[in-house]
Amino acid sequence: MTDAAATPATVLIVEDEPSIADVLAIALRYHRFEVLTAGSVREAADAVRQTRPDAALLDVMLPDGDGREIARQLRASHPETGLVFLTARDAPAHVVGGLGLGDDYITKPFNVDEVVARVRAVLRRTRPADRLPVRPPLRHGDLELDESTYTVRRGGRSAELTPTEYALLRFLVRNAGSVVSREQLLRHVWRYEHPAESTVVETYISYLRRKLDPLGPPLIMTRRGVGYGLANAG
Repeated sequence: MTDAAATPATVLIVEDEPSIADVLAIALRYHRFEVLTAGSVREAADAVRQTRPDAALLDVMLPDGDGREIARQLRASHPETGLVFLTARDAPAHVVGGLGLGDDYITKPFNVDEVVARVRAVLRRTRPADRLPVRPPLRHGDLELDESTYTVRRGGRSAELTPTEYALLRFLVRNAGSVVSREQLLRHVWRYEHPAESTVVETYISYLRRKLDPLGPPLIMTRRGVGYGLANAG
């Protein structure tokens, strides 16, 4: 008999750009989700007839219609399905305003870790918590990252992080004992294929320090001209 707690959630990705769909599918599968993909309204309808998704990532503009139509169909047939829209940053106001039938929306270009975090957040509202994929926490000294709830505690106290801050800290914890370069962080956290001149890494390192350093000794160390790492766990 399969343990219900180990049952993975199923996410339907409806996106007509193969490169975007592939990146989303890889990230979600890495986080132990079952993934279905569709590139059109018709393919999405076929997928829904075969499998009931727990959540759907829906592009608004599709070759044969509108992702909002898929949302209406899912709301009618599977009202408990979590719906997250993907829309262009410069989408007209009436398009963004019309997404009220979903649970959340994300503008392109997006950070993949943020998408995963948003999907998890929607599932926590629409799917029983005991059925969400469970992953063991990450630990470094007095720091603990809960991979199931995307929460952080240090010295027993909670630190409220944004999805990007969490993704940055997780990458540093997974590479504890090493110094990671700014370019590595841009590739793996922000998904920049060609790291450009940007202060985003320095800015988010500063954000993390402001939130974590009041809870204990300085945690994130700067190796000038090389990159960033974590202080040794004592």
